[in-house]
Amino acid sequence: MSVRLVARSTRALKLTVEGSRLYEMAAPHLAAIEEAATAASRDATEVTGLLRAGVAAAFSRHVLTARLPDFARRYPALDLHITQHSDTGDLNADGLDVAIRFGSQPSSSMISRRLLETRVLTVASPGYLQEHPRPTHPSELASHNCIQFLDPQNGRPFDWEFQRTGETLAVHTTGKLTFSDVDMKIGACVAGGGIAQVLALCVGEELRRGVLVDLFPDWPGETFPLYIVRPSRKFTPLKVEKFVEFCLEIAQEAPVDKFI
Repeated sequence: MSVRLVARSTRALKLTVEGSRLYEMAAPHLAAIEEAATAASRDATEVTGLLRAGVAAAFSRHVLTARLPDFARRYPALDLHITQHSDTGDLNADGLDVAIRFGSQPSSSMISRRLLETRVLTVASPGYLQEHPRPTHPSELASHNCIQFLDPQNGRPFDWEFQRTGETLAVHTTGKLTFSDVDMKIGACVAGGGIAQVLALCVGEELRRGVLVDLFPDWPGETFPLYIVRPSRKFTPLKVEKFVEFCLEIAQEAPVDKFI
């Protein structure tokens, strides 16, 4: 069915009643479309607005937080909201623009870039070692109380593995304590609650103070990656690109011994 929207004469064009009604109904939507297009254009050329990032607690605490004032000075028109999310989940469903996550990333529509790798250390407190014989080889851990940590991707404790040049050794461990929080695991280990596998990124200060001891420095090969992840889309806001660049920059500038 056709409706005449414009009345044409030799001198002018004039909306018909139907045309006027259509214009009144469509005008608010056209204004919203124009506003959205303007905002998208601005986002493509200016670092402004709100950036929502889900950041792994260890990276935030030991690397990112101290550098956030630099980021704020660099992009004063940008508001940054940082939350702690698990290393899994859909960014869009969680309302995030970008995420920083430990562990190999599963195949998905998201785009990920590796920020860094940090060594996996096996540690114990001096107090624990006073009460139990110090293991001299990873295989001896089977008879020790080993603190377990849940893999957020499958809900099961991580497997313990040891690597050095040309050799990989898997060791089955058990323990009375299991955690899903890194700080709780480290705190329990410092308190003498057992032997734990931890990321070097998280325990540099504890090792320097001597409240934790690296049990197997001759098995230095196992590492754990950290990725920055963003949704896959044709148009990536400039604020996301700049945050990714900043995180890559500070990861590269951080002292190597912070990770290994």
